Amino acid sequence: MYNLIRRKVFVSYHHGGDQAYYDEFSRMFSDRYELIYDHSLERKVGSEDPEYVMRRIREKYLTGASVTVVLCGRETPWRKYVDWEICASLNQQMGIVGVKLPTITPGTNGSVIVPDRLHHNIESGYAIWTEWNQVYNDPAFLLLKIEEAYEKSVRLIDNSHPTMQKNGSYPY
Repeated sequence: MYNLIRRKVFVSYHHGGDQAYYDEFSRMFSDRYELIYDHSLERKVGSEDPEYVMRRIREKYLTGASVTVVLCGRETPWRKYVDWEICASLNQQMGIVGVKLPTITPGTNGSVIVPDRLHHNIESGYAIWTEWNQVYNDPAFLLLKIEEAYEKSVRLIDNSHPTMQKNGSYPY
């Protein structure tokens, strides 16, 4: 059984599309975790240089955090700041938990599109993938997933994907 500690958790999400889910996540878990979020880094950092932004993310937001939760909605895969936050988290060997939000529409084969860097780490076995309904209906479930992510071997990290240089757009 996991030793349930009040972890410091960074939350990455697309502000323009998934703010309501972040607000609900925060309401549900702020008493269980020390939640850190970026308050829209794009406006705060004011830079388009990925290296500079990732350094600022590490210095200002990730220091002391042990796990990053990525709330994955419909447009999340095309947001450069989400990519940069995942990259910076992996550089610090933090655990990663991806949460599929209900706004994701599965493709014809049932697959879903998530940020590439997150996908590579789900495939490598490093990142944990779960669904919003599991987290929402059973908050203790997320506690276990965060501990599971925290205890993953850093040898599984795959941070080789090229850093996004600009935001993309939803493909249809």
